[in-house]
Amino acid sequence: MTDADSLTPSIDALRTRLVDMGYARLDGPECFALLDIHAEAWDDFARTWDHLGADLYMADGGRYRRRRHAAFRCERGRFTRKPHQPHYQSRDYNGLNGDVQRWFDPIEAQTVANDVMQSALTFCARVFDEDCKRAWHVEMHQFRIEAKPGEAGRPTPEGMHRDGVDWVFVMLIDRRNVREGVTRIGAPDGSPIGEFTLTNPGDAMLIDDHRILHGVTEIHPVDAALPAWRDALVVTFAAED
Repeated sequence: MTDADSLTPSIDALRTRLVDMGYARLDGPECFALLDIHAEAWDDFARTWDHLGADLYMADGGRYRRRRHAAFRCERGRFTRKPHQPHYQSRDYNGLNGDVQRWFDPIEAQTVANDVMQSALTFCARVFDEDCKRAWHVEMHQFRIEAKPGEAGRPTPEGMHRDGVDWVFVMLIDRRNVREGVTRIGAPDGSPIGEFTLTNPGDAMLIDDHRILHGVTEIHPVDAALPAWRDALVVTFAAED
């Protein structure tokens, strides 16, 4: 075992963090080691964020978000893609865009097949379903939040929130020419627990959605003359039973 391997948390250690605190953080090298991510696969994966369609459902009128979406059934650690379907949240969980069936472009098949995405799905199943005894509705989201002169990017325009699922995995793909974008977490009553910034590719967090509120502050360009964005992968698990 290398020194780097000895510092990488085990799956059991992550489960313990989730039980104890309701969330767990991973820095990029830890996440890359756990998911066995290699540079070539990562580069191919990250480039797919350059091909996301505009989110036209923003009730705040913003045009700062691009995304793709896919849904799966996970049973005994195996994933089957469902027919393309809308993403839906009630206003109980999304006061801005809730109670609307939102149709986004589907995540491309080659993106799902990429080794990074497959490793991320397998990793989530191992952490969130230790005994592999439940069936899960899994949703996958590719997000690009753009910051422009005169228009900040809002990763979570609904504010501090729950997603209305059981578990959430968030992994940063890229930050380009942006500042801020601080992740804030809180208790269900809204009291703050902590904050941190996903800064480097692979920085990630896992959340017990029943126990933790989460949100991300606005992003702004460092250099207003250049493109600025924050790319993230979000995977959610909701028990089917």
